[in-house]
Amino acid sequence: MLDISKTAARPFAAFTLALLLGTAVAAQEQATSLGGGSQKPPLSAAASDPRVMGWMQGFPPPKDKLIMQPQSDYFSFPKLRWSVCHIRQLLPTVEINRGLKNAIPLTYLPPAELARTAKTINALTFTPLNSNKPMTWEQSLGVNYTDGMLIFHKGRVVYEWYSGCLEPDGKHAAMSMTKSMTGLLAEILVAEGRLDPSAMVTRYVPEVAKSAFGTATVREVMNMTTGLDYSEDYADPNAGVWKYAAATSPLPKPAGYKGPNGYFEFLEQIQPEGKNGEAFHYKTPNADMLGWIISRVSGKSVANLASDRLWRRMGAEQDAYMTVDAYGTPFAGGGLSAGLRDVGRIGLLVLNEGVINGERLFPAAAVKALRAGGDPKKFGTEYPALIGGSYTGLWWIYPGNGRIIAARGVYGQTIYVDFDADMVLVRFASMPNAANNLNDPTSLPAYRAVAAYLRSLPHR
Repeated sequence: MLDISKTAARPFAAFTLALLLGTAVAAQEQATSLGGGSQKPPLSAAASDPRVMGWMQGFPPPKDKLIMQPQSDYFSFPKLRWSVCHIRQLLPTVEINRGLKNAIPLTYLPPAELARTAKTINALTFTPLNSNKPMTWEQSLGVNYTDGMLIFHKGRVVYEWYSGCLEPDGKHAAMSMTKSMTGLLAEILVAEGRLDPSAMVTRYVPEVAKSAFGTATVREVMNMTTGLDYSEDYADPNAGVWKYAAATSPLPKPAGYKGPNGYFEFLEQIQPEGKNGEAFHYKTPNADMLGWIISRVSGKSVANLASDRLWRRMGAEQDAYMTVDAYGTPFAGGGLSAGLRDVGRIGLLVLNEGVINGERLFPAAAVKALRAGGDPKKFGTEYPALIGGSYTGLWWIYPGNGRIIAARGVYGQTIYVDFDADMVLVRFASMPNAANNLNDPTSLPAYRAVAAYLRSLPHR
């Protein structure tokens, strides 16, 4: 396994790879956190709570409790449980401005009813997919190292919970849920007739004509069915993922570095492998390519577009922010950090097909396109709990004809939209291992148990 600390992008690589990738990074981090291959289990959620660990506490903090540059291990467990709420202390960022208008408060159940509902949800039981032993919802919060959980039903908050590094006024790394925000912005432009999904990428970004994207359509990028010569083999020091990390680091390049600088230059040099349109391949450069496309179409960076079309108009409580490369280009594939409630507002916009607080922010067609899904035959079997589903617009479409769609990010992040149950569930987490395949067996039946309970309630 490649030692992240010895890569050319040493200070940035751990963060970049953690935010945008999955299973292989999980193996790297597990080996690190478990002491180089030891079978000793990771610390529990309670024991690894940043407040219990004492990370960055004191004035100054003790040297053994520091999490800072230029160390490259700030996204290894258990440090990551602090880092996910403090990205801005580690890397340059750009703001997603909510503007000067007053926030529009979320609608909650009356306090007594909210408390009773939370108690009932905590007591719900389900059986994980990889076990025959029942588990309660409350137990699952710790098992999945949950930092924040917010559940809406019929437009009202019925459950809200915080732990670890997160408080109601805090922000948390959204990881690859950022992709879905980028994808939603693209679907909005498509629905408004400003972006043609059937057009060649080069219609909007001619600079990539000699790259793998030169023969791809916009929709192939949005569905991640491009054929990219981009490897995520961490044992290969020449793999594309390391070049990606080196190119997109916002920090000064090492002496003698001659590779691309920034997201755009990296995208220009990706070469083809296989044919575009044949199969789904989850590769983050697609999200950054889409970010470039929508920036060209709108004349705004992804961060400014998200501000104008979402944060300034949806009644957001807090500004959000995105990590950037050396040129200040936002990381469209994984750089978002935001408040739990504001990410919940994104979920409500999807559930209600563009409407929030009685105002339409974008055409319903944007969400209808997501629910229509991609081609399940191209989706494959890499994600066991999602077999039969699809992927489109940088959103995960669960099996079942678009009744459930989700944004997903490594270490357990999700926006889970269940249209049948009129439910939005948002989770921030900081699991020891990155891959969502590792938490799906617990998470998905837990979500289904809550949805079933909410559907059983009398109309309110």
